[in-house]
Amino acid sequence: MRSFWKELPILVGIALLLALLIKTFLVQAFSIPSDSMQDTLQRGDRVLVDKLTPWFGSKPERGEVVVFHDPGGWLGETQQKSSGPIADGIQKGLSFIGLMPSAEEKDLIKRVIAVGGDTVWCKRGGKVVVNGKPLDEPYIFPGNTPCDEKPFGPVTVPKGRIWVMGDHRQDSLDSRYHQNLHNGTVSVNDVVGRAIVVAWPIDRWSTLSVPGTFDQPGLGAAASMAPSAVGLAGAVPIVLWRRRRMIVKVRRDG
Repeated sequence: MRSFWKELPILVGIALLLALLIKTFLVQAFSIPSDSMQDTLQRGDRVLVDKLTPWFGSKPERGEVVVFHDPGGWLGETQQKSSGPIADGIQKGLSFIGLMPSAEEKDLIKRVIAVGGDTVWCKRGGKVVVNGKPLDEPYIFPGNTPCDEKPFGPVTVPKGRIWVMGDHRQDSLDSRYHQNLHNGTVSVNDVVGRAIVVAWPIDRWSTLSVPGTFDQPGLGAAASMAPSAVGLAGAVPIVLWRRRRMIVKVRRDG
């Protein structure tokens, strides 16, 4: 029995260290703070965020739900409410090891609609269009329109940035409303990770997969073809110049 009590602090320390490593490098809990992602996510849901794949160079992709740090003024000035010293202490301790979301971090959660190199727009009465391909968005909150309250674009997303929107379009201050800063785009360096699972409450457990509309053929064609088009435009004059030289040489030698 005495041996157990001697080993207990070591076991607790190892458990806390493992929890901290998991939080830092693998997954972290995040609490949904608003209604901007309804009906996909409800206020108060707890989601698990994959923090591992970005360490291996993975970048956010179209259709993913991602958590990101406030790019600057998106959340505004919000006053933190105290639940008392004991409750606040427990909250901070559990959030430190990743078992609870932090009450101090200013993070947001939205869906990635377009990535670097994409051109995105939405006109009143129409659908969101990415690289000329209209999106079929069944995840939009029932009764909402894709963008009637805030049409936008065309916006070309710079490399290393993303365009994000909430699923509850009429209740989401997303990229559309922050175009005074980087045209509303978010740096991939601000992305904490991809939300992969709704973990709590248990009756809402589900995975957050990428909707099929983002797999439609040609959606990424415009961005991927752009370098080829530039290369072709540059190559044509060179080919014509070389051909002209050959013709002149043939005539001269003949």
